[in-house]
Amino acid sequence: MTGYLFVALAVLVAVAGWRVRHRLRHQTRSRVTDEIVRQIETVGRVDAEDVEPVDLERARAEEDEFWAQTWDEPEEDW
Repeated sequence: MTGYLFVALAVLVAVAGWRVRHRLRHQTRSRVTDEIVRQIETVGRVDAEDVEPVDLERARAEEDEFWAQTWDEPEEDW
């Protein structure tokens, strides 16, 4: 009985791994098309309309806030 359970779990793990690998492989293929590569070769950049520009002031403020935080020193357990 334990052997059947082991085989069933092994099959489930193999199928799940195959699906994840297939999904990841499909995602990487769909992002960069031949058209995008030609645009990079001719223009040197990719023009995307759905990309939101970076708010530099907000980024600076968040970075300043991060560096202004005080960090506790780790306790030494001796």
